[in-house]
Amino acid sequence: MSVAAAITGGGDRPLDDSPAQASKRPLWIVFWIFPGFFGLFGVIFVLLLRVIPPPRPDVGYGYMTHFFETHHTTIRIGLGLLFLVFGGHAIANGFVTYHMKRMSSGPTFAYVYMGALAIGAIPGMLLVAFCFGAATLRADREPRIIGLLYDLGMLSFNGSLGCFATAYLAFAVAILVDKNGIFPKWLAYLTIWQIVTEVIATQMWQQTSGAFAWNGSIAFWLAVIVFGVWLNCQILAVKKATDEHVAGTRPLD
Repeated sequence: MSVAAAITGGGDRPLDDSPAQASKRPLWIVFWIFPGFFGLFGVIFVLLLRVIPPPRPDVGYGYMTHFFETHHTTIRIGLGLLFLVFGGHAIANGFVTYHMKRMSSGPTFAYVYMGALAIGAIPGMLLVAFCFGAATLRADREPRIIGLLYDLGMLSFNGSLGCFATAYLAFAVAILVDKNGIFPKWLAYLTIWQIVTEVIATQMWQQTSGAFAWNGSIAFWLAVIVFGVWLNCQILAVKKATDEHVAGTRPLD
């Protein structure tokens, strides 16, 4: 560990274990939870909750009621699975935070990243689940209430922007100023595109049809493509960082 790293708050320090006892097995166990969770997330939100691809915003109460009646069973199954595994997002984000604390940029950006995504999970994942669950719990709800739950769920899932933009900004800046080479610089520039898609998506609060609606080609599908590329690149970068991490060390506090 260099003196500069110690001063700036980044780098690693030895654990109490001897080199013969050092192992990265816990790190690899946590790492594989990362892609495992997002794989389950895709199955739940695409195949079961039917949130992706998004149902249309430019519809009446009849369509909304029919949507929940048609997907009643799969939504309930998806909710059951989601509430069993949604804590995996904290593990995934915490593991990225672990490696961010190894940067020479210090732990502040890491804590901002972790805190912003922890808050973002409430509107970005849990609220849509509660809305869809409430819409399918009883068969005699008024169409206007169904419509409110439909709109609230989808706007929450697609339109909860600020927390994620803050996390992405902290992640990008931390990489750019880091001198320890934990993550590649190109990942920071790719992360900036994540922020751009969040800014573009603000238009879904103004539009109910077209490219900027919550199911639009720009506000949603462009964001999904960028996020998919970014997430896979982040997973690969975290894997490389874990592979290069020296066994028997941990980030500075």
